[in-house]
Amino acid sequence: MGRVLVTCLALVGTLALAASARAEAPLIVVLGDSLTSGRGIGQADAYPAVLEQHLRDDGYDYRVVNAGVSGDTTARALRRYRDALAGNVKILIVALGANDGLRGVPVERLKSNLSAIIEEAQRRSITVLLIGMDALPLHGWDYTAAFHRAYDELADRYGIPLVPFVLLNVMTNASLMQSDRAHPNAAGARAIADLVWPQLQPLLKKTE
Repeated sequence: MGRVLVTCLALVGTLALAASARAEAPLIVVLGDSLTSGRGIGQADAYPAVLEQHLRDDGYDYRVVNAGVSGDTTARALRRYRDALAGNVKILIVALGANDGLRGVPVERLKSNLSAIIEEAQRRSITVLLIGMDALPLHGWDYTAAFHRAYDELADRYGIPLVPFVLLNVMTNASLMQSDRAHPNAAGARAIADLVWPQLQPLLKKTE
């Protein structure tokens, strides 16, 4: 009985140490909307969770925080993003703007909101990865073109990597989309993670 107790205590101690180390691991925060939060599939199948699996498979000791909120715009994200940056955050993935495009938010306001988030992260020495978004031509082609260019301009201005609009190829493949045709299914989330990973991986070498 004594040996069993000692073994159990040792196992509990090992698990506690592992949990503590996991809690203290550097963080990668993904700030986004329903495309990030996993609307319709849940966070466990959303692309931030898939990215974390990529990290584990490749031996990186990071924890990915899904800070996606369904329906979020860049303006709404401005009211909460500082909380998301609390803790040992090393990388911020900014995946916002899809809902701004649907609402026809002026492009300059979109850029101003995203700039504030990027600048605050960089002030905290957090590496930023920007995910581009596109706007459907609901508000005219000029708006759609300017919206697309905004992400290129931000990436150039702040010297940060840019992932092209992640739904560009996903949304044209019915097998990767949910029935609402607006959100990726689990397979689509994996496809998005595969698009983000090549831009994310080089940043890990700088921050691990």
